[in-house]
Amino acid sequence: MSARILVALRMKAAPERVFDAFVGEIGAWWRPNPLFSFTPRSPGALSFEGQGEGARLVERLASGKVFEIGRVRVWARGERLVFGWRQAAFAADMDTEVEVRFEAVGEETRVTVEHRGWETVPAGHVARHGFPDQVFLLRHGQWWTGLLEGLAEHLR
Repeated sequence: MSARILVALRMKAAPERVFDAFVGEIGAWWRPNPLFSFTPRSPGALSFEGQGEGARLVERLASGKVFEIGRVRVWARGERLVFGWRQAAFAADMDTEVEVRFEAVGEETRVTVEHRGWETVPAGHVARHGFPDQVFLLRHGQWWTGLLEGLAEHLR
């Protein structure tokens, strides 16, 4: 069984502009959530270091420490971005992945986020906060929706 989150939102900007804001301005629109923090010392400032496949999504903490959330697996500007996603408490075999698709719809861009691989994180893991699967996926999906709303607001 695959455990995934799937959310989408339209934004009033071209796909390339939305992609550029997603990767290049993530620190300006990202909204931390204490339920889904990356490290016990979060929140820090998020950024993508580098461009293209192999670039890193990192959280830079106030202490100066840098936590690597994941590496970019697919970088197709204005079309598709795929990157790994992990929390500090994840074991090596816990691998979730975020795919973001940017699709032109008239004068807008439909941004679709699919966060998959949650079946690799056991139900009792601290990252799930004791929520049953469906509740956890719903809450995490609500957070992703809020993140996309923040991106859309940033683009206005």
